[in-house]
Amino acid sequence: MTLTVTAAPAVPAAREKAPRPRRGDRWLLLPLIATVVLVAVPADGTATGSGSGMTAADLLSGVAVLVCAGSLLFLRRRPLTPAAAVVLGLPAVGIALATVTAADPVAALPGFVRYLQIFVLVPAAVLLLVRDARGFRAVTGALVLLAAVQGATGVHQYVTGSGASYMGEDVRAVGTFGPSDVMGMATVVGYGLVAAAAYALHAPAGTPRRLRAGAPVTAALLVVPLTLSFSRGAWIATAAGALAVIALAGLRKAVRALALLGAAGIVLVGGFGVGSEMISQRLTSITEVTSAPDRSVNDRYTMWAAAAGMWRERPATGVGLKGFPAHRDGHASIGLSAGSDTAGAGQEFRRQPLLSPHNMYLLVLSEQGLIGFTALVGSWAALLVGGVRRLVLARARGDAAVDCGLAAVGLMTWQTVDFLYADIGGPSTVLTGIVLGLAAWWALAEPERATAA
Repeated sequence: MTLTVTAAPAVPAAREKAPRPRRGDRWLLLPLIATVVLVAVPADGTATGSGSGMTAADLLSGVAVLVCAGSLLFLRRRPLTPAAAVVLGLPAVGIALATVTAADPVAALPGFVRYLQIFVLVPAAVLLLVRDARGFRAVTGALVLLAAVQGATGVHQYVTGSGASYMGEDVRAVGTFGPSDVMGMATVVGYGLVAAAAYALHAPAGTPRRLRAGAPVTAALLVVPLTLSFSRGAWIATAAGALAVIALAGLRKAVRALALLGAAGIVLVGGFGVGSEMISQRLTSITEVTSAPDRSVNDRYTMWAAAAGMWRERPATGVGLKGFPAHRDGHASIGLSAGSDTAGAGQEFRRQPLLSPHNMYLLVLSEQGLIGFTALVGSWAALLVGGVRRLVLARARGDAAVDCGLAAVGLMTWQTVDFLYADIGGPSTVLTGIVLGLAAWWALAEPERATAA
């Protein structure tokens, strides 16, 4: 008698598959959304443009990092992929090295914590907490909402003459950030405009008609407060981010979008005369930066030269985090003024010291040297290149989350261009970490997370 042995049914191997987004995952996004929304809370006197104060948004970003750590430990979420760990962890190497090699490592510690928060921890938390395209849209939707609130506040300041002082009049739109952080509102509005433009050009399937119509209207309206911010750097960065979104959306949509933007500019500035004389003067000053620069441009060039001098003195590791103010006078020419004048928006006249070169790339180069510069800028370049590559592939395959890719690439373009004219500092700084995290989610998240609706 022959015995036949049948193999027992294979026991399902591990059931530890990648967890699908669950309804409970939406609650994990609340700290991120709250971080964005609380940027609108007016900062107190400690949270100046120097970035030395801790704001409510900063505290919520810390909560988001703790929630992320808890989800990894207790909910057994997948950690960062090796590629994401390298791209997001690389800046920590330069940051740590610049801290330990600083002339006063203890004085450099606050800078270490700030850089780690903005460029490592918050982006990693966004990447891990955003589980799908809906989560991405929720965070970018909060950015658009914040931009609308700040923009409306800024327009009211211009109309009522209650803004920051500009050319002898209290008309500069600064939102709730005050005259000590004139870039704050411009930054927020720039983010919101680019995100709204992305959704206007490629609305997700199933989007209600009201939201489809609202996205282009919102983007067009945000041009007004951005213009009234009189921030040349924000204008250039927003133009670059919007053009990147338009170029990557497709030729037909690009033509329509450019026509809409042109019409909006003509109506708002030409038709209604929204700050036309001051805007014209500000635009003209962009082309006069070498022939007849104003005082602010002259100060910026002087501080750029000082930052370059610091780097030449210590090319490998720089002068250390938070070291620029201490070394500024030793490298700046006598043409540098004592500070910038701020007034208006409920604040009396103040002289605000110039504590940074207003160029993130030169600030990193001077304080972290070539090692830190390569690590940090290399990380940003990887996010931008990876995001563009995934967006091109997603469009070719007809993926459902192309709108997220457009927003991520547009925001990352905005940030990299803006860093040519600004650096971190002020209450809106925490949003830099959010934007980098959104770019990282699109560029580095697992394919099933970054392409599904």
